[in-house]
Amino acid sequence: MPNKALFFDRDGTLNVDVHYLHDPADFVWVEGAIEAIRWANEHGYLVIVITNQSGIARGYYDEAAVHRLHDWMNAELARQGAHIDAFYYCPHHPAGRVPAYTRVCDCRKPAPGMLLRAMAEHEIDPAASLMVGDAASDVTAAKQAGVRGVRYACGSLADCVREALAS
Repeated sequence: MPNKALFFDRDGTLNVDVHYLHDPADFVWVEGAIEAIRWANEHGYLVIVITNQSGIARGYYDEAAVHRLHDWMNAELARQGAHIDAFYYCPHHPAGRVPAYTRVCDCRKPAPGMLLRAMAEHEIDPAASLMVGDAASDVTAAKQAGVRGVRYACGSLADCVREALAS
C-alpha cells in the first residue's frame, strides 16, 4: 500500500531563512514547525525535507555539514516527540565554485528530481501527499512531480499544513 507524505522545503519553511545555513547555532524553527511535523507524524504522513543546498557547490560548506545539521534537527525534534523520516538535498548549482557540484541537474528545485526520488524510494502516492514551501520553485517542483504544492508565507506552519490538508 502506498504511503502518503508531507514534503517540506527547509530554509524559509521549517526554519528562519539564514543564507547558507549549515551551523545548528544559527538555526531557528519557524512558528509552528515542530507542531506541524509532530501532527504529520501522528496522522500517518511520512515527513520528508526537500532542500536546495547551493552552498555546497559554492564552497561555503560541505555535505558533512548538511548531514550534521539534519541530524541535529532530528535530535531536537525527538525531544518534542517528532521526527523527519528523510532528508533530500541538492548540492548543485550552475554557478558553483566546486567543480564536482557545478552543473545543471534534475534535482535542483524547481526541477522535481528530489521529490521523484523520494516517492520512488518510499513508495509514496503523490495524490495523497503535499509539498509545503516558501518559494515558487517549491510549488513548481511539486506540480511537476504530481504532488499538490502549497506556498507558506508566514504565521503558524502547523495551521498552514492543517488548512491545506483539510481542503
